[in-house]
Amino acid sequence: MFPALSRISRRRALQGSAAALVVFGLLLWWLLPFGATSPRGTLTFSTGSQSGVYQRYGVLLKDALAHDLPDVKIDLRTSEGSQQNLARVAAGEADFTIATADAVAKYKRDGKPGAARLRGCARLYDDYVQLIVPRGSPVMSVRDLHDKRVGIGQEGSGVRLVAERLLRASGIDPTRDITPVPAGIDTVPGRLEAGELDAFFWSGGLPTAAIEELSARFQIRLVPLEADLVEKLHATGESTSYYRSAVMPADAYLQAQSGVPVPTVAVANLLVTTDRMDPAMTEGFTRTVINSRDRIGNTVHPAQLVDLRTAVYTDPLPLHEGAQRYYRSVKP
Repeated sequence: MFPALSRISRRRALQGSAAALVVFGLLLWWLLPFGATSPRGTLTFSTGSQSGVYQRYGVLLKDALAHDLPDVKIDLRTSEGSQQNLARVAAGEADFTIATADAVAKYKRDGKPGAARLRGCARLYDDYVQLIVPRGSPVMSVRDLHDKRVGIGQEGSGVRLVAERLLRASGIDPTRDITPVPAGIDTVPGRLEAGELDAFFWSGGLPTAAIEELSARFQIRLVPLEADLVEKLHATGESTSYYRSAVMPADAYLQAQSGVPVPTVAVANLLVTTDRMDPAMTEGFTRTVINSRDRIGNTVHPAQLVDLRTAVYTDPLPLHEGAQRYYRSVKP
């Protein structure tokens, strides 16, 4: 009798121990992130010209990503701008980039290679089109650029795209009615100052450091881009619905604007990747972009406008699966 009772007691003790181990294991599974490994690898982020907002934003974002994703190495690669950025990401030559919504729409409309694979991660800040002339210039509108030497941006830039569209909307053929100069923000300020240009277009966040620096040493003026230009752009049917009328605040460039707001054209910037990108990597990347807004915005002021409430609207691109996960995780 006693040996039998002893066997029963041992069996119950073993069963109790097993149950305790199961409960303990479940608690550990709940409390500790088993299987939730941090993304790792090397990413290439295609930015923009050396003096532009994309590049300055990319440098600061790289630092934020190094903190949030310590096992991910970020390589920055300068570019001519939005159009080249999209081609790189679509071809797998870069993993993430920034591009304007109008450039994305054109890339898709033209059926460029890899267009169907492009995905959005976040709507960032707006670019403002800026037409810069010397203070004493007779140019008061885009129409007045006839027969002038005009910086229209590099071949693969978003500046080139919107500049040519604005010229055509104003009745100016960008190949015949002006002397087009295919140069970017890294050189056009110096060329204007040296008298080699009569005007130049730039499309970027406010303020752009290169234009601030130019206004501090040379008297310049911003030419108004009135609302009727946006209406004409929309009427062309060239995927131009992403342009909107906007106003550059009076203090965007204090020395260039003399305290007067300037009407212009704006277009949203998007953080772009492809459907090839790992969802966990995209989720972490998107989280850092949103969380680093204030830190980056202290230096690159346009970044202050990144807003969680609007970041999810990446039209004309569908949201990447990883970005969707992030936005669901922070949804109130």
